Amino acid sequence: MATVGIVMGSDSDMPVMSKACEILEQFGIDFDIRIISAHREPDVFFEYAKTAKEKGMKVIIAGAGMAAHLPGMCAAIFPLPVIGVPMHTTSLGGRDSLYSIVQMPSGIPVATVAINGGANAGLLAVKILATSDESLVKKLEEYAADLKASVEKKDEKLAETGYKYYSK
Repeated sequence: MATVGIVMGSDSDMPVMSKACEILEQFGIDFDIRIISAHREPDVFFEYAKTAKEKGMKVIIAGAGMAAHLPGMCAAIFPLPVIGVPMHTTSLGGRDSLYSIVQMPSGIPVATVAINGGANAGLLAVKILATSDESLVKKLEEYAADLKASVEKKDEKLAETGYKYYSK
């Protein structure tokens, strides 16, 4: 049973939202992914948001561009956390999406990540789930250690080049 729902308004959002999928897969978290337009198929959207909890979902990651109604509408219907992913747009570079998602009315919170922040949306979902799953906490600690090691390795490579490297 999926514990995270991933929903987007268009297949053009898939390159960004696939980053959330990759993170969830890396942490062994089941997810369900859908393309549903809140504007073009409201009946399908309402059914999705109304039944997500009973289908086992504990978090929804919703990506949207331009008017970006999908995350806010999910949050209005789904009683558990919703993470909004604003999509980059050609007209305003994603600022329209970001403002639409982050400016929810009082009582309808949507956690919002950066424009095209699919990977961070996946990580935030993992962190939310980890509040009640110690095994996920351990995996998150390992993930952070791997990030640190990656930076250290890059720093070592830089030091080996001798290019204006300043030692500590």
